[in-house]
Amino acid sequence: MKIYEKIENIIKSHDAKIGFSSLRFEDNLIHSYNGNETFPMQSVYKFHLALTVLRDVDKGKLSLDQEILIQESDLILGIWSPIQDQFPQANVKFKLKDLLYYMISESDNIACDILFRLVGGTNTVNKFISELGIENVSILNTEEQIQSNWELQFQNYTSPLSAVELLKLFIERKILSINSSDFLLKLMLETKTGLKRIKGLLPENTPVAHKTGYSGKNEKGIIAACNDIGIIIQPDQRNFAIAVFVSNSSHDLKQNELIIARITKIIWDHYLLKD
Repeated sequence: MKIYEKIENIIKSHDAKIGFSSLRFEDNLIHSYNGNETFPMQSVYKFHLALTVLRDVDKGKLSLDQEILIQESDLILGIWSPIQDQFPQANVKFKLKDLLYYMISESDNIACDILFRLVGGTNTVNKFISELGIENVSILNTEEQIQSNWELQFQNYTSPLSAVELLKLFIERKILSINSSDFLLKLMLETKTGLKRIKGLLPENTPVAHKTGYSGKNEKGIIAACNDIGIIIQPDQRNFAIAVFVSNSSHDLKQNELIIARITKIIWDHYLLKD
């Protein structure tokens, strides 16, 4: 069975909007399905924000060792935040590099919104990504804003093709300095969320530098976003980027994650085994 037949069988058997793109770095080989469609990013956009923060580090405007005070006013009731769980009274200082760790590796929403403010807001990030030549990306709302209004998440979107193009620019060191690129790659390799998505069906201990996003369910039981984008390191070093987005899904989280894992495994087998 051809690669697209396998993927179409998965996509057509689920009640959800699904899109993916993969891009092999050595020869720019692309596979895509709904690749130009846009999908709500949710926390995937923390990768875009991290690029913007580290751009300012490279420019000398920020330092990874500078300390940032988290105040009580930074806390957001009911939001996902390991920092908030550990320091419910706030009034604690974090180095910038540690906030980046929490935002990327643990997908911390408090860290995310603090870093948005640090770089000048969502418009700054949106403008920077656009200047890189990446189209079909919109970053308009903070995590706190999204938390307060379900519909706002749809204003923060990307296409699968745009996601893998951005990952390619990143891994080729065309956005950040070598030091900043290596630092962010390390944080993405240490990602603790969504381990059953891109990584779910790959051989154990396969290195994957990735960033996930998840919306939760609304009152109708619909999941607006279950996503994962990342860079997969293959045994023969024929590395590739992949982005899989599942939106408006009536399935539960486990099923949505399995969709991502199955599509990723098909691409992995195709690139590695050349089926």
